[in-house]
Amino acid sequence: MTRSHIPTTTVRFTRRSAIGAFAATMAIANISPWAVSQSRSEQGNGGRPMKHYAMSTRTISDAVNTGGLLVVAEWEAKEGQADKVAAILDSFLPEAQKDPGAKLFLIGRGKDNPAQFLFYELFQDEAALKAHQDSDYFKTYIAGQALPLLAKRERAQYVLI
Repeated sequence: MTRSHIPTTTVRFTRRSAIGAFAATMAIANISPWAVSQSRSEQGNGGRPMKHYAMSTRTISDAVNTGGLLVVAEWEAKEGQADKVAAILDSFLPEAQKDPGAKLFLIGRGKDNPAQFLFYELFQDEAALKAHQDSDYFKTYIAGQALPLLAKRERAQYVLI
């Protein structure tokens, strides 16, 4: 069987350290989880709340207990485009959360720099990530609408252990 080799950054995390790494990344980057609760997202920074939760009935522990492929992405919107990107992500997030291969999908927005966005996505495997990227909702919202509004987009993949 031939395997395609696409260079990615691979780091091994335990389930517990994956949750800790996410929390530390959010704290260091001063980014608050976008989809926590309406009242929390409205506090302090005057930002508008996300309409959707990051997960429906699953907990983070449930999501990471069976491993998977973790994708962490950081975006920065072009000047004056951050609110447009946020509106696109408002429409994108519920679709991504319904994706059967997505075990966890969180999006954060910078508290000090609202043009920054942090994605923390856990997929069942590489096939689930590919299906996500090939989906109509990804092509419409991300590839078609959001990416042209970005000044920066970085991604890294991690394997949970």
